[in-house]
Amino acid sequence: MEKTDVLVIGGSATGLVAAMTAKSNYPDKNVTVIRKEEKVMIPCGIPYIFGTVGSSDNNILPDDGLIKLGVDIIVNEVLEVDAKTKTCKLKSGEELVYDKLIIGTGSLPAVPSWLKGTDLKNVFTIPKNKDYLDQIQQKLQELHKIVVIGAGFIGVEVSDELNKIGKDVTLVEILPNILGATFDDEFAREAETILTQRGVKIKTNCGIDEIIGDGKVSQVRLKNGEVMDADAVILSLGYLPNTELAKNMGLELNAFGFIKADQYRRTSIPDVFAAGDCAEKVDFATGKLSKIMLASTACTEARTAGLNLYELNTFSTFKGTVGIYATCIGETAFGVAGLIEKQAINEGFKVLTGIFTGVNRHPAKISDAHKETVKLIVSKQSGVILGGEVMGGKCAGELTNAMGIAIQNHMTVHDLLMTQIGTQPLLTASPAAFPLIKAAEAVAKTLKNI
Repeated sequence: MEKTDVLVIGGSATGLVAAMTAKSNYPDKNVTVIRKEEKVMIPCGIPYIFGTVGSSDNNILPDDGLIKLGVDIIVNEVLEVDAKTKTCKLKSGEELVYDKLIIGTGSLPAVPSWLKGTDLKNVFTIPKNKDYLDQIQQKLQELHKIVVIGAGFIGVEVSDELNKIGKDVTLVEILPNILGATFDDEFAREAETILTQRGVKIKTNCGIDEIIGDGKVSQVRLKNGEVMDADAVILSLGYLPNTELAKNMGLELNAFGFIKADQYRRTSIPDVFAAGDCAEKVDFATGKLSKIMLASTACTEARTAGLNLYELNTFSTFKGTVGIYATCIGETAFGVAGLIEKQAINEGFKVLTGIFTGVNRHPAKISDAHKETVKLIVSKQSGVILGGEVMGGKCAGELTNAMGIAIQNHMTVHDLLMTQIGTQPLLTASPAAFPLIKAAEAVAKTLKNI
C-alpha cells in the first residue's frame, strides 16, 4: 500500500492547479494526482477542436508543470475512498493512503431523463473526455445535418465551429435569444445576428419534444410541432456536478448536488477539500447558492484549496463566485462579469446602467479597430458595480476581466472614474474615450442628478 501526503482526484484544470499549488507551497510534501485520462483536454478549448484547432491533439493540457515540480501522476480510476482510514481504492486493485485529499472530479454533461431518443446512435454530448470527442469528430465527418440543442456558450461555440467546416447547423434554444441566460437582451440579440449571418440557422423560443429515429437519429421534433431532419444531434443542455464518489464517502452535498465547501474549500470531513465544478459555489453578490461552472473559477478554488491544506491562509479565501464569461463569434467578442441587469433586478437590487460605445483602437482607422460597447450595472443606492457586459474586438476578454476585478473589490463608479489606465493606439481605446470609464461616467451623471 503506497502513501502520499496530498492526493488530488481529478486531472482537469482543478487537479492541475491544486496539485501545482500544493507542491509549490509545501515542497516537502509528496503530491499525487489520480486521473482517468492519459491526456487531459483544455476545457474551454473543446468546442474549437471541431474547426479552429482541427483535432483534440491540439487541445491538450500539458503535464510539464506537474512533472517539473515533482508531482506524481497516476492514470487510473478511483472506485472508493474510506475517509476514516484515509484510504483510496483504485480500479487496478491498488490502494493509496493519503494525509490530505482534494476532490476535483468536475462535471458531466446533462442528459434529461424526460427527453426521448437520447440513446439513439449519433446523439452526442460534449464531455471533457478525449476518446469520446475523437469518436464524435470521426463520425461527424460523414454526417451533414447537425442539430445543436441548447444555446449557451458550448452550444453557440460548437455550432459556429461546425458551420466553419461546412456542416448544415441548426441551433435550438428554449429562451428568446441565444446566450440569453448570461447576457442582457441587447447583447444577446447582437450575438444572434452575427451567428445567423455566419450561416448558423437559429430557432429560439423553441423547446425540444423528442429525438426521432430507428436505431439512429433521423429527425428532431420541437414543442411547437415542427419536425427537422437531422443526421446528428448534439446536446448542450448544461452540466451536472460529478459527485458520486463524494456522496459514497459520506461528504455532504448542497441542494443543487454540489459538495459543500467553505471559503477555504474545506468539506464536511476533516482533511478533505473540494474545488471546481463538483464543489459548492456561493454567488458573490447575493450569497445564494450558485450553479456556475467555469474553468477560471475552478482554478481559483483549486489554488485556494492548495494554499490552505496545512494551515489556514486568511489572504487565500474564496469569498464567492463572480461569473466571468467570454466568447467570440467571428471577429466580435462578448464578455460578461457579475450580474446582468435583468438578474440584478430579479434579485431585488435597484440599479442604474451606463452604456458607452467607442472603438478599441485610436485612431479608428487602424486596420483591426472594432466597435466596442460597455454596459455597467450599478447599485442605485451606493454606486457599487454589480456587473458589466462588453461587446467588441478580441481584446474584450481582458476588459471583461477588468470588470471582474472591479466587482470583486467592491469598486464604485466613482472609483472607476479615478482609475489610472495605460493606453496605446495599437492595443487599446483612446484614454479620452475609454469605454469602461465612459460607461462609468454615464452612470455617475445619473447618480449625481438623483
